[in-house]
Amino acid sequence: MTSNCSRRQFLGAMSMTAGAAMASPKLLNALQAPASPVAIGLCHEYDRQVVEVLSTMFDQLGGLKPLVKGKTVSIKLNMTSVPKDKLNDMPNEMTHWVHPQVIGALVSLCGQAGATRVRLLESAPWGTKPLEDFMAAANWNVKDLASAATKVEFENTNFLGYGKEYARFMVPGGGLMYAGFDLNHSYRDTDVFVSLAKLKEHRTAGVTLTMKNCFGITPSTIYSDQAPEDEPSIVPAGFRGPIHSGSRVPPKSAPPLVDKTNSKDPGYRVPRTTADLVAARPIHLAVIDGIYSMTGGELPNQAKGWVHQAVHPGLLIAGMNCVSTDAVATAVLGFDPMADRGTPPFETCDSTLRLAEQLGVGSRDLSRIEVLGTPIAKARFKYPPLSDLMGA
Repeated sequence: MTSNCSRRQFLGAMSMTAGAAMASPKLLNALQAPASPVAIGLCHEYDRQVVEVLSTMFDQLGGLKPLVKGKTVSIKLNMTSVPKDKLNDMPNEMTHWVHPQVIGALVSLCGQAGATRVRLLESAPWGTKPLEDFMAAANWNVKDLASAATKVEFENTNFLGYGKEYARFMVPGGGLMYAGFDLNHSYRDTDVFVSLAKLKEHRTAGVTLTMKNCFGITPSTIYSDQAPEDEPSIVPAGFRGPIHSGSRVPPKSAPPLVDKTNSKDPGYRVPRTTADLVAARPIHLAVIDGIYSMTGGELPNQAKGWVHQAVHPGLLIAGMNCVSTDAVATAVLGFDPMADRGTPPFETCDSTLRLAEQLGVGSRDLSRIEVLGTPIAKARFKYPPLSDLMGA
């Protein structure tokens, strides 16, 4: 996108940038955060058109081949909670999980573009059982996913998995909440990292898209209340209380907490941790399944009195920058990606978009983001603000 500006406007912008550099290096990072094109495609059902629409979108973004040819591609899925946690007895993939049709289409397209290996990753809450078993329990056809490309692998990243040690990722610049993270080896042993998310709102992050999807890459062997004081536990167990509410610090073996506020507010901690994660473990391709989804938060039946509704936005969103992609998706949901705490969708939390932009990950400014394919105005499917759906 290009625009003309006067000499006065140019000098004014330069003086603002200089002033920001003197006043706040983090603000300068936000001003310099990269903006990247984002593609939106209308896709009404989980059928053959998913491959066709995604293929067109990737072509609009410059093609998958330059990104994945001859490389290992790892895809972080969004399969939060357990298979029995349903909204009105609907399949999870129709409301709050990514759909296997989208997963298979993405795997197939990566294979066609020359990826030598595709790995499907998720922190399955089933102890050390394989991810394939978790999928099978949801009545997914695992063989179809395994055969979507030449070499497809699966790993439960909620613990060491098939690795012998955790991989350490440090946050450039020191981090907002944590200095870094110890993660499953799969997040290191890859050339291309893809976040495949569902189009949803979130109680403590405002929206849960490709960035918040990466909150789940933290193994509960380290980032749960049940982890030992000094070292990771052997098996995954428990809620990620240390990250959500500051119930305790991670084991001493992990990178330390750097935030000094001692805040117990999840709306403060979760967005900062998410921004740190995507700065430490960069996302190369961000894809959002918005064909079917739900309103009212990230999970069905998550709190007494909350109103959840299955919805049919009928669209897919993709981009090479997670902040820009999530900003466009936030706008598609009917919200302002430049909004912050106190304004929907961030009624009770800080904006992960702003925090990630502050770390220089990417821009949330729609005036800097080229939207390809379907315009936001045509794709928009307004979600009700969470403040309208909170019950007693």
